[in-house]
Amino acid sequence: MATIIVLGAGLGGVPMAYEIRRKVGAEHKVVLVGSSGYFEFTPSNPWLAVGWRKREDTRVDLHRPLDRKGIEFFPGQATAIDAEGKTLTLADGRVVSFDYLVITTGPKLAFDEIPGLGPDAFTQSICTHDHAERAWQRYEQFLANPGPIVIGAAPGASCFGPAYEFAMIVDTDLRRRKLRDKVPMTYVSSEPYVGHMGLGGVGDSKGLMESILRQRHIKWITNARIASVTDGQMHVTEVDDEGKPRREHDLKFNFAMVLPAFRGVDAVAAVPGLCNPRGFVLTDQHQRSPKYPWIFSAGVCIAIPPVEATPVPTGAPKTGFMIESMVTAIAENIEADLAGRPAEARATWNALCLADFGDGGAAFVALPQIPPRNVTWAKEGYWVHLAKIAFEKYFMRKIRVGSVTPVYEKYALKLLGIHSLKE
Repeated sequence: MATIIVLGAGLGGVPMAYEIRRKVGAEHKVVLVGSSGYFEFTPSNPWLAVGWRKREDTRVDLHRPLDRKGIEFFPGQATAIDAEGKTLTLADGRVVSFDYLVITTGPKLAFDEIPGLGPDAFTQSICTHDHAERAWQRYEQFLANPGPIVIGAAPGASCFGPAYEFAMIVDTDLRRRKLRDKVPMTYVSSEPYVGHMGLGGVGDSKGLMESILRQRHIKWITNARIASVTDGQMHVTEVDDEGKPRREHDLKFNFAMVLPAFRGVDAVAAVPGLCNPRGFVLTDQHQRSPKYPWIFSAGVCIAIPPVEATPVPTGAPKTGFMIESMVTAIAENIEADLAGRPAEARATWNALCLADFGDGGAAFVALPQIPPRNVTWAKEGYWVHLAKIAFEKYFMRKIRVGSVTPVYEKYALKLLGIHSLKE
């Protein structure tokens, strides 16, 4: 009997545990380790931060669905990984042995790389449910004393979609409250241009997103290095195409939300030879560690090179469909290894994004993620807003019932009318 531990209970980890359970059969032990007892639907965080959702609407108590599937669940942090000895140490002191380890932890948020950044300093975040709730509390205070807003992404960030979403959702919310005329808004990003999104653009995403920002009266600064943040003021250096300082900006704000750069979580980054210098897990084409072939990894925590060099560093995003593809490949490769067969399954690194703007939205598809591409597809409309809401309900239901259906692919094919996401 083999013991397979999945470390991380988010968008990648929970489907990973379900998929492995289905693939390997009841004779093998599947264990999920998560930082809390809940699955939290991270794409809902922009809505939480403006009070359009409550936390209980967007999370699932994992104990019952995991128990029904025969998956052991250990809520709590992992503090150390002995890759050679094949053991995992938890915060409560337990040491758990494994035959296979799948790392799906997500990232560590690198607020410390910019003085004054983060919810413990002067800016808000929507990276976690806790952060989104704190942002909502701060936003409620802001509504009583409206003024300038700054929203954006820090140098090294790789997740730009939520920044665009939050900017548009805040704009929509303020217009509904009849307060938009009191709130100058600025989008600040390390992207070389609006609509780059860490993907080198998707079709005419530059023109599309610039048009949307202009229509919503949101100014922007790209090629931006946020140097520091103080109480009510953000210090930004705008650089040229060669990365040389072009202009300095001191942006005043009454409310600010900035997505940080990511690093690998401490317990994972500390394993010798497992990660790159940023702490992201190095994997081969089968999502497996080259040094430790019994360790696999999926999601935001893996090392993927940037799509292209940019004047200010930007990372490559790992979208839901890409993560789902990694999950499927890992489950098939562990199943093969248990049966004595070579690993052959590979993930399909394609990008699919549904960006909700509160009263509209934009959808982007890039096949493959890194240009040149076979398919480049971008459209906007109110239907994207409705699709994001429907997808939230659809995905949460899948988590509650323990489904392993490839939800991103089936949902995208149905709603977006795309022939195949595997082209």
